[in-house]
Amino acid sequence: MAENRRLAEVLMAMASDAGAIDEVVAAARTESPEVSRLPESETRRHVEIMLVAGLAAFSRAPAPDERDFAAAARLGEDRAAQGIPLDALLRGVQAGRSRAVEIAVGRAREAGVPADVLLSALVDFGHFAGSLERHVISGYHAAELELSRTARDLQVHLLRLVLREDAGELTAAELARAGLNPDGLYHCLATDVADPRLARALERWLSPGALFGSVDGRWAAVVPRLPVNALDAAVLVVASPAAPLAELAPLHSLCRAAATAATPTRLHGLHPLTELAGDIALAAQPLLAELLAADLLGTLDPADDFHRQLVSTALAYLDHEQRLDQTAGAMHVHANTVRYRLARLQELTGTWRADDRRTVPQTLRWWWALRTWLNQHVAL
Repeated sequence: MAENRRLAEVLMAMASDAGAIDEVVAAARTESPEVSRLPESETRRHVEIMLVAGLAAFSRAPAPDERDFAAAARLGEDRAAQGIPLDALLRGVQAGRSRAVEIAVGRAREAGVPADVLLSALVDFGHFAGSLERHVISGYHAAELELSRTARDLQVHLLRLVLREDAGELTAAELARAGLNPDGLYHCLATDVADPRLARALERWLSPGALFGSVDGRWAAVVPRLPVNALDAAVLVVASPAAPLAELAPLHSLCRAAATAATPTRLHGLHPLTELAGDIALAAQPLLAELLAADLLGTLDPADDFHRQLVSTALAYLDHEQRLDQTAGAMHVHANTVRYRLARLQELTGTWRADDRRTVPQTLRWWWALRTWLNQHVAL
């Protein structure tokens, strides 16, 4: 039927529309503060999977099969592993579903889909949505049950207490059951990782005696000693200095802030917290960063690939002690190419001087402006 095909085309276009996905993600995160503490990329990943599942179910309507609900069950499993309460998860799912329906109805009407076809599709979707939620709940409870069959739930519970400033509530016996020494010194490890499958790869990397799990939706660990083997996954792990258990909560907050602030740098592997002190401090002033980038680099066009190349070169130049030879080697170009790009940046901005002998504050201003400008326009 032509009308059904038209509706299917509307839904297929919506599932690949980044703007529509943004709206669904925003609705889910706004309605559920617990979900909003996860990285936005994690919410987006599940929204995209669920939209694809919804399209697959529509194509097999009125009898979707278990394949269409596998994504919903995985969503429930992941959120249980991340410690998101079930009611918070369902609030997010329902809000996202409602916004998706609003967008679909509006676009279907614009496309001329008849009201009776649209009504019939909404009835079918209502049945599908009910089954979808049941599978989310089923996946959540299955993961909870699996956790409760092991000592993992106790481990994660204790980890959250230690890293949320509640370590003082734990008795020596409880700490001992988790393998922790009340008088020992421990490192806190923090990441921006929310995907449980990637978290499991991190867990395999740890040495024995580690306490690990999801804290506020992101993977973290408490370890008596830092891992010495290389980390295979391209993930940034920030490590605090060794400290008593009672002092790990504020260190965890700093490590989390560092992991988030350093994400645009594409660092990966294990890095000490103190190495990223500058990233944390600068990330705390986003408005000042924007003003600085606009002041020093406002004449550049972010849509111009050559301008982006100039900024990247200048940033590499500052990162390599303002040495032409080291910058050229890092960028795999000739030193004369670096010299030319820096000269062109000077012409375009009127403020950059490649041959200036900058003070530390002046160098910091330029480094911060260059990196901010690049990060602002990374998606272009």
